[in-house]
Amino acid sequence: MTVPAFLAARRSIRAFTADPVPRERLDAWVTAACIAPAPHHSRPWRFVAIDSDTAKRDLAAGMGAAWRRDLEADGTNQRRLDALLDASRRKIEGAPAIVLGCLTWDGLDHYPDDRRRACEHGMALLSLGAAVENLMLACAADGYASCWVAAPIFCPEAARDALGLPEAWLPHAMVITGRPDPDYVGRPRPPVPLDDLRAFL
Repeated sequence: MTVPAFLAARRSIRAFTADPVPRERLDAWVTAACIAPAPHHSRPWRFVAIDSDTAKRDLAAGMGAAWRRDLEADGTNQRRLDALLDASRRKIEGAPAIVLGCLTWDGLDHYPDDRRRACEHGMALLSLGAAVENLMLACAADGYASCWVAAPIFCPEAARDALGLPEAWLPHAMVITGRPDPDYVGRPRPPVPLDDLRAFL
């Protein structure tokens, strides 16, 4: 029993060369993302491909300001706070390209009660995860590296406003991508403990 090679080829890699990512590849990966399963035959997501230094700086600054407020509220000491924010900024600004996955309510059902609205949102979020996986598999198939960064889910409005996106587009996932640094060596994947993670009934 083995994992298919095209799945195993996808790794979370944060080290890239300086080579730009061609926009036709970004379009191809977003197309792969958009064939993911989604509720009600909808497409409740939008994707923002970012390859300009200005947009990367704006995104890093907007999300960094929101994270700073959270860290300060947590009582994080200044040295640790500055180190975390600097690492985050360098990750965003140093990526050759970024694809931001945004959720919308396009095609979703609208309910009068909070419980079912939360279910609709949960289905959309699950489908965004499937779309992000498709995107990253397509990256790997093209010989590119990628890493899913969860930070936007903590500050979707800040990420949206930093880039001047439409109000209905709320970023929830960020994929940084580029050509893998040839010196990068990935950690061995641990074995999957099936007996702990799977049950037969």
